[in-house]
Amino acid sequence: MPPTTTPTTQSAPPLLLCEALGFSPQLLLDDIINVANNAVQDGVNGMEEFLQKWADERVARGGSSNIDMETTTHEVEQGLVAFQTLLEHHTDIAFDFFEAWCLRNIFMIPNDLPVVLPHQEGLDLTVTPEQEQELMDEIDELRKRLDGVRPNHIAYYLPERDLQQRKLKRMLLRANLTSSRQLKQAQTRLSYLSSLSGPDGSTLETLHELPPRFVEMYNTLSSLPPLDTPASVETTEAGKRPWETSKTGYMNWALGRLLTKGADEGEGAGHLAVDKLDKAASMVGTSEELRRALDSVEVLKHRLDHAPGRDDDSAMDESP
Repeated sequence: MPPTTTPTTQSAPPLLLCEALGFSPQLLLDDIINVANNAVQDGVNGMEEFLQKWADERVARGGSSNIDMETTTHEVEQGLVAFQTLLEHHTDIAFDFFEAWCLRNIFMIPNDLPVVLPHQEGLDLTVTPEQEQELMDEIDELRKRLDGVRPNHIAYYLPERDLQQRKLKRMLLRANLTSSRQLKQAQTRLSYLSSLSGPDGSTLETLHELPPRFVEMYNTLSSLPPLDTPASVETTEAGKRPWETSKTGYMNWALGRLLTKGADEGEGAGHLAVDKLDKAASMVGTSEELRRALDSVEVLKHRLDHAPGRDDDSAMDESP
């Protein structure tokens, strides 16, 4: 008996195709898409290793600070995220078209094409279309009960699940890369912080003692009396001239006279007066020579005061 045509239902051609090929075309396409996504991920990982090595060499060559290193790392991360997003976007679009084209052209059996599988040869398929439709409806109803999925989602359940798994896998890889970069940054910060403390923690104890020492020093300086500020002309006593009040008043008066004289006579005259004073002081001696001379005078005076014959001479001078 000649074989009849295949059923004209929507689910019969895909099931017949899976039975003839021995595998699901959708699973094959999913494997191809996964291979492409893995290749994209490998390319992103290689680019990340290259950029990270370049950033480390740039920081080491330039001797940049920790802030510059974090800025460079942040820029590399942002660039990698943008690069990966762009590649995944174009890959998804391209393979969506590829998947649709394959399902419509390669893995598609026309409804009017008679197909007889080898293990179906010789079978009595003289059933009416109504009986066959009833059987297919019953099979669909049983499948719905087993899957526990709404009728509208049965045809899209497996593809959506595979798509979600691919997205979750990509998110997991991205999260692993991000966590590894954050771990490296945390270890770098820890090394900087660890350098502040010695093996016994003495450096941290010293730093901990600095604030109260500063507060104590501030309180001590605040309790000191004010310095002897130069007396102005307005604060002089009544009936006394500015140079008669104190040494500070005299110095202020002399300095004011020199400045006024220099302003009146011009810059050259002012420098001339200062040069004369400096020359006169140099003729007497330098400050170091004067200090040594004063020390010698003090030592000589001390020896004369404690000489043994000085007391006898003083006693003889005082006797009648």
